[in-house]
Amino acid sequence: MASKKKDKKKSGMISTNHTVADNRKAFHEFTIDEKFEAGIVLSGTEVKSLRMGQCSLKEAYVGPHKGEMTLINCHIPEYPQASPHLQHNPKQIRKLLLHKREVNKLLGAVSRQGYTIVPLRLYFNDRGIVKLEIALAKGKHLHDKRQTERKRDWNRDKARIMKEKG
Repeated sequence: MASKKKDKKKSGMISTNHTVADNRKAFHEFTIDEKFEAGIVLSGTEVKSLRMGQCSLKEAYVGPHKGEMTLINCHIPEYPQASPHLQHNPKQIRKLLLHKREVNKLLGAVSRQGYTIVPLRLYFNDRGIVKLEIALAKGKHLHDKRQTERKRDWNRDKARIMKEKG
């Protein structure tokens, strides 16, 4: 029985730590303070569409909805092989699965300290379950963005110089 599980992993049926979607712009627009891993409630066609690598987190954000944390405006396209009555709405509100303590911490930081909850990455974990990495973040001003860009350029130049000298 154990050999069959190994064969499935080798054949690619179960994706392990496979990133489906990144929100690279979040690192440019926000200063990331603390990261959380959240489960996400999805239908079957949504998971199949994600396994095909189709998802967009560009305009997505996390917010409270009826006392729960939800992912809003995340675009998961319809699964082409599914029948029409089984299809999902591509931009529907999706419930996030977090511990009550984490939800309270996130909501408290947003209301008191001016933080924003940003989705960073959507991926499959080791067990093949879809997870969403979210973060508490503060928005950057224009001068902060320029400073970050300068640091990144200097580190790149420094590495290039060290490689040439080395």
